[in-house]
Amino acid sequence: MIRPTLVFVHGAWHGSWAWEPVTTILQERGWSTAAVDLPSVHAVDFETKTLADDAEAVEAAVAAVDGPVVVVAHSYGGVPTTQAALDDRVVHVVFISAFVLDEGESLLAAVGGVAPGWWVVDGDVVSAGTTQEPPLVLFFGDVDRATADASARRLKTQARRPFVDQVTQVSWRDRPTTYVITEQDYVFPLPAQEALAARSESRAVRLPSSHSPFLSQPEAVADIVEEAAAG
Repeated sequence: MIRPTLVFVHGAWHGSWAWEPVTTILQERGWSTAAVDLPSVHAVDFETKTLADDAEAVEAAVAAVDGPVVVVAHSYGGVPTTQAALDDRVVHVVFISAFVLDEGESLLAAVGGVAPGWWVVDGDVVSAGTTQEPPLVLFFGDVDRATADASARRLKTQARRPFVDQVTQVSWRDRPTTYVITEQDYVFPLPAQEALAARSESRAVRLPSSHSPFLSQPEAVADIVEEAAAG
């Protein structure tokens, strides 16, 4: 059996750097990995980018692989993955505290149609975190302080448009999925995660972690991804 390549898609404001603890472990176990930097965060003209641009980046990462693929998506990364991971070579999708949307839905609609108070919206761009709710609290509650501080410094401003764009096609209906529920998540309520896992009929796995288990519990995340990839 050919081992799938593992393609990782980060969430809003983050980058491929967030996956390094997990991909390092998996590479040491013999897995091939790739990680996407989404244009809505990392393009020079990021503020103009749309959900379609991010989906194209995911699609391109999958297309670059010769053989089967497992896509692993975190948080907002679940939206372009839902839109794009339609290639027949995608044999499994792992959602980690991610938005599993249906046709006609947007991320903003999924959070109630009103931007959370910790979104700092400035025209076409959104930053994450306020004085009252800083990134250390929002994303990195159980991450060791040095890693959390370093990660918070690496967060970038995010284009707003992908949060309001609607999904037009869905990848999770016709392939196996795993949903990792983060039980100590400050930004993603537990009932919402459970509902999304049930919607996609995912195999649900629970971790006692914050929104960023790839930084706080990389071994556990690597184990989950490896099990999904092994079929």
